[in-house]
Amino acid sequence: MTRVYLALGSNLADPLHQVRNALDALAVIPQTRRAAVSSFYRTPPYGPPDQPDYLNAAVALDTQLSPESLLDHTQRIELEQGRVRKAERWGPRTLDLDILLFGDRVLNTPRLTVPHYDMHNRAFMLVPLLEIAPQARLPDGCALAAVAAGLDCSAILPW
Repeated sequence: MTRVYLALGSNLADPLHQVRNALDALAVIPQTRRAAVSSFYRTPPYGPPDQPDYLNAAVALDTQLSPESLLDHTQRIELEQGRVRKAERWGPRTLDLDILLFGDRVLNTPRLTVPHYDMHNRAFMLVPLLEIAPQARLPDGCALAAVAAGLDCSAILPW
């Protein structure tokens, strides 16, 4: 089994309902076990400011799936919950599931980049992740707690 960390986010169509449904769907992915779930956090939007606040969380999974197979499942869950991919980046969405870390693997394919390409700049990803994995490190050994210490986390509040 490989330990995997995902970021969850929603700011449309009852975000609490969206994230809870996503957690239920993640729990039944084949060859995968949910190991931990962070608290839920309210965060300002990353990108266009004229959208609702986000509910953000992190989940730890233990899986035997390949990264691409897990990505297939997370994208299916997003679609089942009404996710519409638009040209506008960082816009509002019903659900966003991002693979942050997949064990100590480093991947850069047309479909998937692991570790997440910009997690080191996103406190809304790191705060929930560090709650459930305070010792988390990037594959190069960099401690994510040290990365998060350099970010402004003041706008991240309990949901």
